[in-house]
Amino acid sequence: MYELAHPWALLLLALPLAMWLLPAYRESRDSVRVPFFDKLVQLSEQRPGSGAMILRRDRIQRVLVGFMWLCLVLAAAKPEWVGAPIEQQKSGRDLMVAVDLSGSMETRDFTLPNGESVDRLQAVKQVLTELADQRASDRLGLIVFGSAAYLQTPFTDDHVVWEQLLTETEIGMAGQSTVFGDAIGLAIKLFKESDTDNRVLIMLTDGNDTGSTVPPVDAAKVAENFGIRIYTIAIGDPASAGEEALDMDTIERVSEVTGGQSFQALDQAQLRRAYHAIAELEPQLYETISFRPRQSLHWLPVAVALLLYTLYHGVGTWRTWRVLRNTGGGHA
Repeated sequence: MYELAHPWALLLLALPLAMWLLPAYRESRDSVRVPFFDKLVQLSEQRPGSGAMILRRDRIQRVLVGFMWLCLVLAAAKPEWVGAPIEQQKSGRDLMVAVDLSGSMETRDFTLPNGESVDRLQAVKQVLTELADQRASDRLGLIVFGSAAYLQTPFTDDHVVWEQLLTETEIGMAGQSTVFGDAIGLAIKLFKESDTDNRVLIMLTDGNDTGSTVPPVDAAKVAENFGIRIYTIAIGDPASAGEEALDMDTIERVSEVTGGQSFQALDQAQLRRAYHAIAELEPQLYETISFRPRQSLHWLPVAVALLLYTLYHGVGTWRTWRVLRNTGGGHA
């Protein structure tokens, strides 16, 4: 259907009416006195007169001027063709995944269905790839952490790129330690820049915090203020000691503070079950955007006005040329 973007511009149609209320335009001209004026009048067969002379437009000019003014006002009102509503679905949730790349992740204690033993990071990559394929409605991001936390992938709808950058991660590329709290802090910073209210952070670690600037629980409290739910998955051996020891109290507390849950995965099957549980707690979410395409048609009345103007003056020029030609031919 058609709509006017600036309907108030139609008020300009009444502007020419004001011309009727104004006095006629007057112009004075200098005259030349000649001694043979009477003879000139006799030869020209015209009688002299005094006072103002008002130029009159012919009927075509009046119609043309009025119609062109209508076209220009209509163009100012900006007619538009408004199409049928189009609905699009976009990601309704920002989901950040933080992966521990400390040295302990190279422990080969995960077994694939075919019996092959792989390190913990390879098992995590396989399950995360499945997660990306199943979370088509979510924008995914990726943080890697070790001795420091780094952004590997900002939030994106392109899951193919996300999976490629996940594949390129390697054990130790972020250092050998585990800064659990700093990884949460980096995620908070990234979530603050997003425009969605549905924010989820999944953290995978196989060790305890070893020197974060902000303790994990304190960072989780800040995350809770920003509406971020944290799901933690401990993939280490609870019986390990030292830097590789799992601080399950801290891991569980981080999830509890933000309204999330914690899981423990000692093999790939448990890891996959943890992700399925998270999928049930965080079902896919879509936001529907509806808009109507608009195409401006203001150029049409302008084009019509220019065409009529050119046509009118073109015809007038052609007639003048014919008259001059015939007059010249008669003298010849």
